[in-house]
Amino acid sequence: MRILITGGSGQLAFDLARTLTDHEVHALPRQELDICNEAQVDTVVRAIKPDVLINTAAFHRVDDCETEQEAAFNANALAVRRLALLCAEMDARFVHFSTDYVFGGQEKRDPLLEDDRPAPLSVYGASKLAGEHLALLSWRKSVVVRTCGLYGLAGAGGTGGNFVRTMLQKAREGTALRVVDDQVCTPTATKDLAQTVAWIVSADVSGLMHVTNAGSCTWFDFAREIFALAGVAADLSPTTSREFATPATRPPYSVLANGRLAELGRDDLRPWQEALADYIEEARA
Repeated sequence: MRILITGGSGQLAFDLARTLTDHEVHALPRQELDICNEAQVDTVVRAIKPDVLINTAAFHRVDDCETEQEAAFNANALAVRRLALLCAEMDARFVHFSTDYVFGGQEKRDPLLEDDRPAPLSVYGASKLAGEHLALLSWRKSVVVRTCGLYGLAGAGGTGGNFVRTMLQKAREGTALRVVDDQVCTPTATKDLAQTVAWIVSADVSGLMHVTNAGSCTWFDFAREIFALAGVAADLSPTTSREFATPATRPPYSVLANGRLAELGRDDLRPWQEALADYIEEARA
């Protein structure tokens, strides 16, 4: 099977490429395939003729989205529609990634299922929600994967590194760290996400799916576990979202339940603590 991955220099694309080794994989960085460049997308996708197109590219600098709304919606929604329509034309599967940030404003404080009503609190969340709708409306063979708190060995080039790497670097520099203790989510290893996506690619499924590691924590809990597993002393203390204000509002609760995976007998992702321990060990090697 021929698979084209956009955002090829990112941490998720890295783990997808090293997981999908039974296939012919083309993981293209933005320099070779900018999803907002319509002419380039049309030329490159038609040349490769993928059986599956996996879109990991996005405008995911959450705070910048608040002031760069046009760029956010162009990358996270309009470009997604163009990719889905190209896939429809070529009868290719389309796998697109979304985010827990489509939630946040809801009253529910239990793990959120695929059919729970979204309630984004930021431009980023709204733009990603628009992309979900456009992907699913544009092509019946689209799969939208919502996930949360990604970290992987390749880092996150567009955001200056993932949370784990940033925490460890700052702790080793002796920086005092104040991390919010009132935002609850599920950190997810791109390695584990990629393994589930490999199954999705081979299965006859479409529609919306949640895919995260098991369990939940606050970002402060996450940071504390990072330092414990890495054996790093850190000047770490909890804070609140009000005290640690950012341009974009983050979801106070965005734990995703892998409802559809459970229905399909595939909700076998590890607890987030186990995935994190594996990541830290692999990063040391």
